[in-house]
Amino acid sequence: MARAATSFFGLCRRPVAVTAAVLALGILPAHAEDGDFFDSVANFFNPNREKEKKPPTIDAVPYTIELEVVGGDRSVKSAITDASNLESMKSNPPSGAAGLVRRVTADRDRIIAALYSNGYYGGTMEITISGNRADTPNIFDIVEASRARGPVPVKIVVDPGPQFTFGAVRVLSASNRQPLADAPTQRALRLETGQVARADAIVAAETTLSDHWRRMGYPFAKVANKEVVADHATQQLNVTFLVSTGPRATFGKFTVSGADFLTPGFIEDRIEIQPGEPYSPERLAALRRRLAKIESVASVRVREADHLDANGQLPIFIDVTARPPRFVGFSAKYSNTDGSSLTAFWGHRNLFGGGETLRLDATVSWFGEKSEAVPDADPFGYKVSASFMKPGIFTAKDDLLAEVAGLREVTNAYVREGVTFLGGVRHRFNDQMSLQIGIDLEDSTVEDADGSGDYFIAGVPLDFNFDNTDSPLDPSRGLRAAVTVEPFAYLGENGAGPVMAKGTLSAYHAFDEEKRYILAGRVSTGGYAGADLTDVPAQRRFYVGGGGSLRGYDYQSASPRNARGIIIGGLSYFEASAELRVRITDTIGLVPFFDMGSAYATEYPDFSMMKYSAGLGLRYYTAIGPLRLDFAVPLNPGPDDGSYGVYVSLGQAF
Repeated sequence: MARAATSFFGLCRRPVAVTAAVLALGILPAHAEDGDFFDSVANFFNPNREKEKKPPTIDAVPYTIELEVVGGDRSVKSAITDASNLESMKSNPPSGAAGLVRRVTADRDRIIAALYSNGYYGGTMEITISGNRADTPNIFDIVEASRARGPVPVKIVVDPGPQFTFGAVRVLSASNRQPLADAPTQRALRLETGQVARADAIVAAETTLSDHWRRMGYPFAKVANKEVVADHATQQLNVTFLVSTGPRATFGKFTVSGADFLTPGFIEDRIEIQPGEPYSPERLAALRRRLAKIESVASVRVREADHLDANGQLPIFIDVTARPPRFVGFSAKYSNTDGSSLTAFWGHRNLFGGGETLRLDATVSWFGEKSEAVPDADPFGYKVSASFMKPGIFTAKDDLLAEVAGLREVTNAYVREGVTFLGGVRHRFNDQMSLQIGIDLEDSTVEDADGSGDYFIAGVPLDFNFDNTDSPLDPSRGLRAAVTVEPFAYLGENGAGPVMAKGTLSAYHAFDEEKRYILAGRVSTGGYAGADLTDVPAQRRFYVGGGGSLRGYDYQSASPRNARGIIIGGLSYFEASAELRVRITDTIGLVPFFDMGSAYATEYPDFSMMKYSAGLGLRYYTAIGPLRLDFAVPLNPGPDDGSYGVYVSLGQAF
């Protein structure tokens, strides 16, 4: 079991603060020995540490390597050097003469591949061991004689020759060598005439071609063969793809296995693809993502049959595995402006066998400073909650959600103690869009700058959500939209009439295929209609400031204040943020950002007294999402504003 802990840290590279949240998921054993635990932590901060633990080589043959590249630019020289195992592994000598010869032979193939990947198809290369070619009949004896005198000298001389560009690119039928209708253009294949003829672009084009015809309904489409001809006279590479499309197909029967931990038909009811519908790999991918979101499901594998059935349809097989039903864990949050909290939770992912989820949370929080409105208040707060989700309450697209909580909340503007309930039914229109209607109840005692009061609140919130992004914690493309409209039957001292509306729109755009440069933006606004500021209880007003809205400013500080300068909140608000997320390495990123926002005492934002901030964030990318550390400073602070803000959490800011 201790070895499993080491493997977890080395593979997932998760922060220590996050690992405790998954102890009881069966991923990391809670009873690992101390020595193994600290080894795991060391491996987390240095993932290569475990790889470097290798036993000494038996009969090692030390060697020296001289790598000479004649001509070519810096990039090809770097590619050749990077491709050479003789160069990168020279501190780890091979075993015996045969081992050295094998490494030399393998280097030849690796360097040729590097040349092709950079568009060089007319180069020459010579590799010698002690001045002899590797295929010399008595090369083993030569190596043994040389090693007796010291490290064996190995020399590589590479002349890359001219760099080739793409010439003619043809897509033909494998059966009759005739041009295929509706074939992708050279631009779509990224093999445009005149561009550098990189070998990896040809490999990528094969995938593009097969995916192209699969999207058109041909499940067995593939590149049967390709002809690549280097014309040394013109220094062009001519490529011919021979494509076998196979038959066009429709979906056949779906067969589910491994789902016996759920009620019969649970997975089948959520397939939403009928036999006879046109084959579409996109619909299969969306189906797999949708099923994988089920809390009780650990993995989903969708397999296509290798032939059509008697009806000319394609059978589909879905293999499902279960997650451990019970889980426990904890999480922590820190901010020098918003306060800190520690949460422990327990949950069950398949409570009654129908995918129901029950989760119990207990949170303790510390505000970190005196509340402006209630300066003598204890800074400690708490929240104990139970949430429940029942999928398929009416149809497979309808889910029941409910949460009840008892809490004590301490902020600059108020201190609240009470009980809340939020429940509703969520209808999923498709994989990107849903609508929820619910009931919002609260009975609480609130102390603010105007004194203490008891409040009962009853509302009917309608929540619309749209999300077509590619990741929940680290999106690189797509849009997110969330809109809430809530009419109230009771709002403190008010009867029916007041309506609250708010909405948030976020957008993400990756500038490159590797997603190393991502521009992210967010706009959020909201307000009350039919109520005065004093009619809305303090805990239901709008506030701006802190890590969740306007970084760099104290929590709630960019909000209306009374004549004594105490924060009282507003009837409306506006926020906007922009970030440039730049990956420096595979695990480290930098994020310069700019925020703006303010809350207002009016029904609609009037955009006066807008606050601005800027900062720089550090990201450590883990298997479950980026670990975020943001440092922000206010650009136009007032006399009551702080000088900076620090925020730590899992996931991007938005």
